Order: sequence, then structure tokens, then C-alpha cells
Amino acid sequence: MEDHYHLLISERVEGGLLQFMMKVNVGFAKYYNERYERHGHLFQGKTKKILIHNDSHFLYILHYIHLNPLDYLKGASEWRERDKSFIKNAGDALTYLSEYRWSSYLDYCGKKNFPSLLTKDLFGEALGNYSKAIKEYLKDAEAADSDLTLE
Repeated sequence: MEDHYHLLISERVEGGLLQFMMKVNVGFAKYYNERYERHGHLFQGKTKKILIHNDSHFLYILHYIHLNPLDYLKGASEWRERDKSFIKNAGDALTYLSEYRWSSYLDYCGKKNFPSLLTKDLFGEALGNYSKAIKEYLKDAEAADSDLTLE
């Protein structure tokens, strides 16, 4: 994403999440400042965290994270408007996601992208065939959009 990122993290030890996020953000800021010969803060504001309370939210959050790059795809940028189903072409959306390297989407679909960073077993068998599930999700959104334009 151009101005933020999403991580799905499970804390293993008390305070581990805070410590991890500090290392990631400070480490990246130092790297970026050195590489581009600049000084000062790189990030604005605090890290936003959302606690997942139930199974349905847990299963939805992975789709949400993986569909975020659609913000930059013409005809799909309002994909969050699920009730309005703003996916113009599910095939284009899938192609775009499969070419977007900065996501774990490819790993969840069986293509190694960041295998050393991911622990996919957090979901167990709950996702089934993830590639098929995300395709059906986008097709449903596309079909619902077609229904809306027929009215």
C-alpha cells in the first residue's frame, strides 16, 4: 500500500506485539532514511490495532487484507462497499492481485512469495482452497454489481 500496511499478528508473549511493531517501524525508518539520505520521522500517528473477537471476523480479515491492493485498480477501488458490490471485473481483480507482490495473497494461493515470513497454519483448514474462495468472493461481488446496473 502507498501509505500504510496491514499485518495479522498473534501475540505469543505479553508485550510482544508492541516490541515487534517498534522493531519493524524503527528498523524500516532507519533503512529508508539511510537509503534516501534523509532525516526525521517516516511514519505519522500511532499503530492502529484491532482485536479480533469472533470466528467470522477472523475468517474475513484475511480477505480484507488481501483485497486492499484493489484500492489502486480502476473499476475496483470501492471494493469495500460490499453492499453496493463495486467490483466491475472479477477477472481483472484476480489478475491484479496475482501480480501484486507486496502481499501474502500469493502464498495463500500456493505460490511462494514470502514463505519465510508467514505462518499460514494459524487458520488451520478453515480456509480450504483459498484461491477458489477469493475467486468466488470476487465473482459474487461482480455478479451483484451486474444485478444493480440492470435495475
